[in-house]
Amino acid sequence: MNPKVISLEEKKLRPVVDHLNDLLANYHIHYQKLRGCHWNVRGNHFFTLHAKFEELYTNALTTIDELAERILTLGKSPFSTFKDYVSHSEINEVDTIGMKDIDMVKAIIEDLEALIAMQRDLLEITSEAEDEGTNDMINAFMQFNEKQNWMLRAFVNKA
Repeated sequence: MNPKVISLEEKKLRPVVDHLNDLLANYHIHYQKLRGCHWNVRGNHFFTLHAKFEELYTNALTTIDELAERILTLGKSPFSTFKDYVSHSEINEVDTIGMKDIDMVKAIIEDLEALIAMQRDLLEITSEAEDEGTNDMINAFMQFNEKQNWMLRAFVNKA
């Protein structure tokens, strides 16, 4: 990594890149879970949840791309195999076939809570590295997840 490329010290960026790759892995598992929920949702909330899951997986896909491109900007390579995603993810896969719609929402809420916690940790790491670019990006991701978490919690409490 050439620290002169974006004026950041390589030794400070190593933990940033490592945590970005971990977050990338978690987003891949989260993304696939959202796709499964979108494909397999059934019941009274089908139309609402089918659209919501699509919105969330579309956002997750964009986030995945931005994470990978940020890792490349910092001079390293992003994870790119499912083996890496599964082994580095704290978020677990679930089989959405036959899953109740409300249980799907609860699973996504759990994912969002995990992602928010990871993003909060990453904000501390990026601050220590004086990496404001990554910090701003992660903060935006976290704000989106916090809002979605609130909305889905309101849905579950209503449903």
